[in-house]
Amino acid sequence: MVGSDTYESRQASSLPVIVLLLFAIITFASLFVSPALFWTIFALFVVYVILAVKILPEYKRGVLFTLGRYDGVVGPGLIVIVPLVQSMRVVDLRVHTLDIPPQEVITKDNVSVRVNGVVFYRVLDPAKAVLQVRDYAYATSAIAQTTLRDVIGGVDLDGLLENREAIAQEIRRIVDDKTDKWGIDITEIRLQDITLPENMKRAMAVQAEAEREKRAVIIKAEGELTAAENYAKAAKILATTPGGLTLRTLQTINDISKDPSQKIFFVLPIELLESWVKARKEKK
Repeated sequence: MVGSDTYESRQASSLPVIVLLLFAIITFASLFVSPALFWTIFALFVVYVILAVKILPEYKRGVLFTLGRYDGVVGPGLIVIVPLVQSMRVVDLRVHTLDIPPQEVITKDNVSVRVNGVVFYRVLDPAKAVLQVRDYAYATSAIAQTTLRDVIGGVDLDGLLENREAIAQEIRRIVDDKTDKWGIDITEIRLQDITLPENMKRAMAVQAEAEREKRAVIIKAEGELTAAENYAKAAKILATTPGGLTLRTLQTINDISKDPSQKIFFVLPIELLESWVKARKEKK
């Protein structure tokens, strides 16, 4: 604001003049008044300085009022006001946090949930934050609570659980639009906890268990299909390779013979069996 900067410079530059003037008055009075009256005047001077001089840090601004009328925004730095004539409301410009207490909300599919969150906001216009609303922090919290209930009431439970970030962004956009007239900027809103009813938790647990069993059956079936395909390919290769079946048979016998139990094997060469089958076909 141009007016605020001008007023701030005038207030800061008036301090040396006021101090010198009061000091001159006290020095002049000390020459003509009694010591008791002099110390009384000096004490009043000290009280005036304490009440008149204000120091605002970089992250704060002061909304100044003169006889009850708005007189600009001042700060940071050294500020001088006239006691009993001027007053100042100090506003912090840093990011603040507001807890949204747990809200009982009914979703679009008639499920009752409890949701809480946190609001991050900061003051952009100190004058609006003081003049347009009585308590901007309480008003921001109230709007955040009502908006949270309205937005969550328009989505179903699955959408709430899956799109938490998108819902929080929608709440932030609505709250930010409503608080612009107060000079408040909503930087972020986060949904913290979503508490479901006990019966809904049990139903979701059963659903999740069924889903896991379904996936296990599908994975097992896919594994058996892959194994069958590989067995078919292996059988085809062994059938077309001379001596392949014999080697596979011998390998199987070798694996079985490792068992310590007693076994007796009668093995016929595969080629002999093939010759016998071929001879029978020629006789027919």
